[in-house]
Amino acid sequence: MFPHPSGRKGLYDCPYDELHNNKQNTRRMKEFILLFRADYQDIAGVSAKEKQERNNRWIDWIDELEDNNHLAEGGNHLTSKGKVIRGNGTIIDGPFREDKEFLLGYILILATSLDEAVEVAKDCPILAGEGTSLEVREIGNI
Repeated sequence: MFPHPSGRKGLYDCPYDELHNNKQNTRRMKEFILLFRADYQDIAGVSAKEKQERNNRWIDWIDELEDNNHLAEGGNHLTSKGKVIRGNGTIIDGPFREDKEFLLGYILILATSLDEAVEVAKDCPILAGEGTSLEVREIGNI
C-alpha cells in the first residue's frame, strides 16, 4: 500500500510490483519519466479557483493512469527552491532555465514503448496551460 499520488487521504495498491513481477503478463512494461515544465509567470498568475480546477483535473488524470495500469511507483511536485551547480563550480540560486520555463515535477509511468508512453502522456492536464510542456523519457537500467 502506498500514499495516493494525488495527495488524497488513504492508501492504494500500486500496480508496479504486479506488472513487473507477473510472469503471465504478456506486455513487457518499461518505466518512463514524465517531466512537467511551465512558464513560472503563468503559474504565478493563476487564481485560487483555477488552481482548484487544475488540481481536480490532475487527480482525475492520475486516477485514470492507475485504473489503466500505467502508474508506476514514484513522482512528486518540485518546489521553486533550489540551486544549479555548473561544471565550472559556479552556483546560482533557483532551478530556472533562461527561457523562463522551470521543472514543476515528475511522475513515473509504465508503458510497452516510447510511443505508448507518449499516447498516455497526451492527456496530461498540464498541456492545457499556456507555456507548458511535458517531456517523456525512458528510464534506462544501469
